[in-house]
Amino acid sequence: MTYTQEEIVKANGPFIAPEQITEEYLATCIEEIAKFPKALTSFMMSLQAEHQMHTYRPEGWSFRQMVHHIADSHMQAYSRFKLALTEDKPTIKPYSQNAWAGTSDSLEVDALISCAMIIPLHERWLHLLKTMELSDFDKTYFHPEYNKEYSLGEVVGLYAWHGKHHLTQLQRYAHNQGWITLA
Repeated sequence: MTYTQEEIVKANGPFIAPEQITEEYLATCIEEIAKFPKALTSFMMSLQAEHQMHTYRPEGWSFRQMVHHIADSHMQAYSRFKLALTEDKPTIKPYSQNAWAGTSDSLEVDALISCAMIIPLHERWLHLLKTMELSDFDKTYFHPEYNKEYSLGEVVGLYAWHGKHHLTQLQRYAHNQGWITLA
């Protein structure tokens, strides 16, 4: 099977938060966050070094930039979690994802460095997630760029989706190139 460009870009579709955050939903999301570092690292290790410079869409980020983006984004998410747990509805600071993806470390450093960063980051995040009370997931932060308040329950789902979405994009493109075989 060959994936269309649209199937690659849209991978897992847009993130849609459930109307109600349940314990079952949170458990599923936490499991996705737990599995992600190993899946990403295994995938990136299966590629040749030169594959990191490929983009899965015209004018898009390279594989290298995408993996660094994931590390950057998940570090932001972890920090935002801590803020929401320790402050009353904090306003978080947005950042320019494209600008961050354009810095020299995102362009030149091996993506496996960010894979290595994601592993302990997720270990700490998972410890935090697994020790939170259900009511803690109702805590919120305000995102001024979107003029929206996000609950931590919603954010857990967003980041479970985020990692899986980008990994699926990369895997589908790599499959189309014959670099890997998807089941």
